[in-house]
Amino acid sequence: MSLTTGDALIIVDVQNDFCEGGALAVSGGDDVVPVINALSRYCENRHIPVYFSRDWHPSDHVSFKAQGGPWPPHCVQSERGAAFHPDLYIPERAVIVSKGTAPDKDAYSAFEGTDLLHKLREQSILRVFVCGLATDYCVKSTALDALNEGFEVFVITDGMRGVNVQPDDSRHAFEELENKGAFLTTSYEVVES
Repeated sequence: MSLTTGDALIIVDVQNDFCEGGALAVSGGDDVVPVINALSRYCENRHIPVYFSRDWHPSDHVSFKAQGGPWPPHCVQSERGAAFHPDLYIPERAVIVSKGTAPDKDAYSAFEGTDLLHKLREQSILRVFVCGLATDYCVKSTALDALNEGFEVFVITDGMRGVNVQPDDSRHAFEELENKGAFLTTSYEVVES
């Protein structure tokens, strides 16, 4: 199961607004940073592509409550909340993918309205390993889109946390992903195997 040629690591939305003290903080969001840093360094040392997605919203984004959306303003372009967590390690050759950039279009998946799919195809990627924030929204959507595009998908469960608007939302997300064909794994299995 270890990462190898033909694999890519996709790290979803580890941004200030989704971490402790952020506008849309995920409980335990900061806890994923050391796990993800270890994965990023592991990939960097083996020349495995690493992609970081980020919400990069205009100030009048459709997902914000003022525009009738469900969320408070978050990850507004160039503001502190949109920055990656300060302790997040971003390899020099990592690719950053910005999503949710159009005011009138929401985008939970890192594939939606971005060139991520094109970049993965360009590098002949067959398997993707997904982690980040939040399990029950953007991570789930990204993993489902990867499955729909024919990738083999591994969800790194200790490298993510959920919003859990309902207490079981993350568990349901894992069940849905497994039912659709994703494999649940941990960073230990990925790195040590």
